[in-house]
Amino acid sequence: MSEPVLPSERHSRSIYVRESAARSGRRVLVLGGTAEARALADTLTARGHHVTTSLAGRTRDPRLPAGEIRTGGFGGAEGLAAALHHVELLVDATHPFAARMTDHAAQAAAATGTPWVVLRRPGWVEQPGDRWVRVPTTGAAASALGDAARVFLAIGRQGVHHFGHLDTVRLVRAIEPPEVLPPHAHLILARGPFDPDDERALLAAHRIDAIVAKDSGGATEAKLVAAREAGVLVVLVDRPALPAGATVVADADRAAEWVER
Repeated sequence: MSEPVLPSERHSRSIYVRESAARSGRRVLVLGGTAEARALADTLTARGHHVTTSLAGRTRDPRLPAGEIRTGGFGGAEGLAAALHHVELLVDATHPFAARMTDHAAQAAAATGTPWVVLRRPGWVEQPGDRWVRVPTTGAAASALGDAARVFLAIGRQGVHHFGHLDTVRLVRAIEPPEVLPPHAHLILARGPFDPDDERALLAAHRIDAIVAKDSGGATEAKLVAAREAGVLVVLVDRPALPAGATVVADADRAAEWVER
């Protein structure tokens, strides 16, 4: 008959099992490009997991996480499926509007039987005093501006072409220059997060009466606070729908827990 395990010994053994698992590590592919992806890669790498973060390569001088980095596309769902043969787990931590990449992740995970999870920060919630109009696509936002005379596009570089015919666009802010700029628009190249006081000053200096933004979510967004205070219209583009059956977590800590389960 085996000797009984005392409670203290059982506790010590459970700690040993968890620490051993962490040391052996899981091989994780993170589809990155967001702050949450960087935080997850940093956390998992510090815990002994083998993390490769994939970046699209569209942004010059991106902020890099810990672990290995690969840059560039996979060549569609089939290419991503081939890459999944070298890892155990897949985390899609791309931007909420990277719908094509998320669709490819769903297809590749299904084809290879790879467990996968979507890391998505929560979307924004309308507050008292907000003047929001929600639209399903960036293209639809151009038709929802009504009689706005001075428009601020805060949608990044992709999608600006939908507004190329509008002479009411006064500001375009992006990390990289868009291919098409509206005729009277001033381009601001900048990377967030932004300070609320700076956003208030920006809206006032350019007499902005409408902002177009994507529902990227996350912490309280400075431009939305400034718009609320100034009574500025916000045309907010809704996120694309996630693939059916996707498991979703809201932050890097929950994604790390999923990996270690």
